[in-house]
This record gives sequence, structure tokens and C-alpha cells, in this order.
Amino acid sequence: MTTDTVSKPAPVPITIKELNTENPRWCAGCGDFGIIMALKRFIVDRQLVPSQTVNVSGIGCSGRAPNYFNTYGVHSIHGRPIPIALGVALARPDLNLFVHAGDGDAMSIGGNHLIHGINKNFKCVFLMYDNEMYALTKNQTSPTTRRDHPTNTQPQGSFLNPLNPVTVALGLGASFVASTADWIPDHLTNTMKTAFDHPGFAFVHISQRCPHFDPNNFDHKNSNWFSFLKHPNGIDPDRRLADKTEVIEHDPSNLAQAFQYGSADRRYFGLIFQNKEKPRYDSILHNLVDKAVKKDRSKILDSFMV
Repeated sequence: MTTDTVSKPAPVPITIKELNTENPRWCAGCGDFGIIMALKRFIVDRQLVPSQTVNVSGIGCSGRAPNYFNTYGVHSIHGRPIPIALGVALARPDLNLFVHAGDGDAMSIGGNHLIHGINKNFKCVFLMYDNEMYALTKNQTSPTTRRDHPTNTQPQGSFLNPLNPVTVALGLGASFVASTADWIPDHLTNTMKTAFDHPGFAFVHISQRCPHFDPNNFDHKNSNWFSFLKHPNGIDPDRRLADKTEVIEHDPSNLAQAFQYGSADRRYFGLIFQNKEKPRYDSILHNLVDKAVKKDRSKILDSFMV
């Protein structure tokens, strides 16, 4: 049994039009549009077979993502896309597996599953849509809401400093951590490519705009507040913006430096950390199954007889 995704080209060329289903239903200008379009661009670029591709999501604005791909998909329950995705990875390691989660699915109700998903390091691309609020429930404070930002649940401003998804992932021992943004399409798509090629749990943090409830959060028309990380083993800076902001050479194998960039007030987009040697739970289980002694099913309960 193979334990790595085998990306076989589609027998008939796949186009974005063929990946489309219904028209997405998000607020005008939502960053989710850019995220699913970037993933469709990647699927077309790699010619991934739709019937061999699975999108799994939880609840929230990002939860609707599987509905908009003409692939297999699971719109699961709140905070549980990771265990469902793990089931897919164990049952069908040949499939291309993408997990969609918001800041609630990833950092709040789903935080316990993120711990074990990262630790198990099973093969998938985990896309964290981070608009830094609960938008589906109409502007409530989330774990990543910036301090003092007013919301419906904390009108006087969020009380606490936000969780930092990048340093959380690094601290949990993630084998792959990257950061990008919905309004940088080429960089977003290239990040997905690098994440897909990673042999394990690829954590991709995506800064995502919510123009309806928090239009001033991300200054997408400016690039003076973020930098790109570059390296031969990393992700190329966005070609449209590279000459308009800082570009820093960063070796993604350097964990100490990864924490430095991940915890900085300034935002850094690119491949922050990668370790291709971390053991994979799915591979270990598949190898155990392959090596198990075959038994006659009619005698499988004999050892329990008294």
C-alpha cells in the first residue's frame, strides 16, 4: 500500500470551469473567493484528478469551501475537520487531501485536534483561513482577534492579546509552516504547491480579508507592513510586490529563526519552517498493516475463546 499521494495527471485536461459548481455565497470582497480560486488554479496547474481529490472543512465561512469544488468533499462539524481528514488519509492514502479551517476550527473549538493533527503529521494540506474574527456569527471575538478591536461580543475591544497561529504551529512541532495572504494570488498558489509537495501535515496560515465586518484589518493596497521570505528551498516572493517591500533570505530549516519571524509584529509571508524527516502516523500504520500476518477471518475471534 502506498502512503504518499500519487498525483496522476487527469486523463482529460481539467479546467477551472470544470472545477466550478454553484456560485460561492460569501460577502462581496471576501478573501475566501481568492483562496478557493488559488486552490483551483493549483489543481489545474497540477492536473489533479477531481475524483481523486478531497476537500474537508468544518464550520464557519470557510466551511462552505468544499461546496464550490467539483471534487469529493466533506462539510463536517465545528472544529472536527482534522480527525475526519485523518480518516480519509488512513483509508485512502492515494487521494489528494485538502483541509479548510477558520480561526475557530483551528485555534478554538478545534485546537485540541490541531495539536494531534500536527503531532501525527499525516499527509494533507491544512489551509487556515484567518480573518481574525468570527464572521459567520456576525463579528464576534475569536482567538486571533487583535487586542482592543471592538466586536459584538466585546464592544469595548477585545480583552486579550491574540493567539499567533504561526508560533502555535511551530510550538506544536509542525513539520511545515508557511504564511501567505488571500490578495497575493501568485504567492498563495505557489504556497499551496510547496505545501502539497511536503511529505506530511502542511500548515498554511492565510491572512484573509473580511471587508464586511472588519474592512480596515489588512491594508491589501499597501505592502509596507509585511516582508517576503525567500530561499532556494522556500517559496518565491510575489513577482508583483517583491520590489515594493522587503525580501529576506531565510533558511526554512532554521527553527530558531522561524520563531523569530513568526513572533514578530511585522508579518512575514513565505515558507517559515520545514522538516521533511518527521515521522508520519499514517505511514507507520500503513506499514504495520502491510507487515501484519494474514489470518483466516473465520478464526479471527479464536484468541478470545475461554
